[in-house]
Parts: sequence; C-alpha cells; structure tokens
Amino acid sequence: MSIQRLDASHAAAYRALMLEAYERHPQAFTSSVAERAAMPLSWWESRLSSPLDLLLGAFEGGELVGIVGLAFEVREKARHKATLFGLYVAQPYRHSGLGYRLVQALLQEARQRPGVRLVQLTVTAGNEAALVLYQRCGFVQFGLEPLAVRVGVEYFDKLHLWREVISPL
Repeated sequence: MSIQRLDASHAAAYRALMLEAYERHPQAFTSSVAERAAMPLSWWESRLSSPLDLLLGAFEGGELVGIVGLAFEVREKARHKATLFGLYVAQPYRHSGLGYRLVQALLQEARQRPGVRLVQLTVTAGNEAALVLYQRCGFVQFGLEPLAVRVGVEYFDKLHLWREVISPL
C-alpha cells in the first residue's frame, strides 16, 4: 500500500471514491452525492490541481482505496490554519490502520507548509470510530456545532477539533 499526492490524472478515481463516501455516509459530509455527481470531471480535476487544496490517496495494486484532503487558508490573518477534509477509506480496507496512516501523512504535509501552525477538522457527533482516530492523532475538541448537517429530515451536530503542527517559518 502506498500513499501519494493526488493530481488531475487521478480525478476519475477520486470522484468515484468520493461519490461512494457521500452515498454510504451522507451524515459525515456536507456535500451530497447528488450535488457532487452533477459536477463535471473538470471540477474534480481542478480541485486536485488547486494550490489551496492538497489531497493524498492510498493505493493498493493501483486502485485508489483511501483519501484525505487538506485545505489551506488564503486570508492573511488565517494562513496559519489548515483544514483536514474528506477522509474516507473504502470498506475492505477499514480497521487496517489506513485511516491513521493517511492522517499522519497529511499532518506531515501540513508541517512542510511554511507558516502553518494548526490543523482543524469537523466530525459528525456520534461517529465514534472517526473521533477515536482523530484523538489518537492528537486532535482535541474545541466546540460543537448543533444542527450542522441535514440529511432528509434528520439533523446532525458536528464536533470541531484541532491540533497544533509546527512548520518552517
């Protein structure tokens, strides 16, 4: 299994895996499968090419089986922050430590970005597996956003977590 940075050439595989994530776990993501399925492949390519987003993928036998992203802030007063987003591991590869490896690889990338001091994220309240993973990676909760996501008629809260990273100045 290898972890590498994704680029525009991975757009179709990235799209397919994210659509699977949105379909299987709608409460975990702010975007819906319908919204993202409607986006052309060029949208996915541009996301993977953006200097404001860094996406890592885990590959097994050439197949993309796990992903995680890091969004960088552009505003001068917030450039010290980055946001982890879109962590997803395909079902057959769960409970193998792959999620942990993806988060650790992403934190290493954050440390390499000049000026980045912290990484933040949100996780759906009640998603204990994800919460335990993030806590194991050093994240701590600093807030709760009630009714953050609506799926059908149900509302889900989001926990806000953060951890410090030290990067070169």
